[in-house]
Amino acid sequence: MRVLIAVASRHGGTWGIGERIADVLRSVGHHVDLREPEDVPRADGYDALVLGSAVYTGHWLPAARELGERVAQGAVPANVWLFSSGLATQPAAAANSPHELAALAEELHAQGHRSFRGRLDVRALSFAERAIIAGARARAGDHRNFEVVERWAQEIAGTLALQPAG
Repeated sequence: MRVLIAVASRHGGTWGIGERIADVLRSVGHHVDLREPEDVPRADGYDALVLGSAVYTGHWLPAARELGERVAQGAVPANVWLFSSGLATQPAAAANSPHELAALAEELHAQGHRSFRGRLDVRALSFAERAIIAGARARAGDHRNFEVVERWAQEIAGTLALQPAG
């Protein structure tokens, strides 16, 4: 199957999650394109879309939201999953589940949304981002759990194995 993984990542942490998902899907024989949302005009020709974004101040990055809107207005792949990456201490915390995702998931007929812990390198942040992080009392470090990411990617691979290709 042809799978598009589009990931909006400001400092690379969420991109790393997308890379791991791509690795798992490639390992079972899927053709995977890993792209930044700005580089994707639409998702025509793909059997599946995995769209993810870092979460800042409770929202997905604009590039991911805009790609979701473009895809929803065109040919939506038969299989769609969404994921978020943020600094909440629990993977399913509300801070990692932006409110705009419910509407987007419905428009894309997404099969699910998964929240993952993110990575925080304070040295890579702007002054404004450091101020926000200080107010939120976020802990610096890499909090991503790649075993959890890989299990989710394997679930996607299992679902795709049951689908006819395009």
